[in-house]
Amino acid sequence: MVIENVRLFAERIVKRSIQKIDSEFRQYWKHYVMQSILATLAVFIVLYFLSLQHAVIIASIGATAFIVFAMPDSITAQSRNVIGGQLVGLFGGFLCSLIPQPTVIYSILVYSLAVGITIFAMVVIDMEHPPASGTALGVAMTGISLDVFIAVSVSIIMLSVIHKFFKPYIRDLT
Repeated sequence: MVIENVRLFAERIVKRSIQKIDSEFRQYWKHYVMQSILATLAVFIVLYFLSLQHAVIIASIGATAFIVFAMPDSITAQSRNVIGGQLVGLFGGFLCSLIPQPTVIYSILVYSLAVGITIFAMVVIDMEHPPASGTALGVAMTGISLDVFIAVSVSIIMLSVIHKFFKPYIRDLT
């Protein structure tokens, strides 16, 4: 019975996805392609500055690119939230990276604290941007360097500028 329900649920999801591809993709395929290319360029710039040692931060910027280009009408895609949230994430992660981490359990506590502090600060100052908590985690884990600061700053400013200027031409793809 459970297996049959899971199978039916999966079939409905696949059918809905195919219908979306048929209707929305055919009508707006240029938007899908252009917005994906813009996201690719944004992440390329981040990868140019950072190494895979900063994988968590890179993933966070990738998530930001998704929000900005696939969900441009979302409140979390607004420049204020992207820039403000990511800067809060950088700062929260930096502060936590200064805390000594003599054992693995302390490290886990500090990394978790970086995420919690960042979420708290973003909500209090009304600059919610979910990927910024990933930035805080990455900075808490690897520390901050000039390369990290430049890569995150350049990418969030670039994403925000592209979002602002391309807003009339991009659409919500979700």
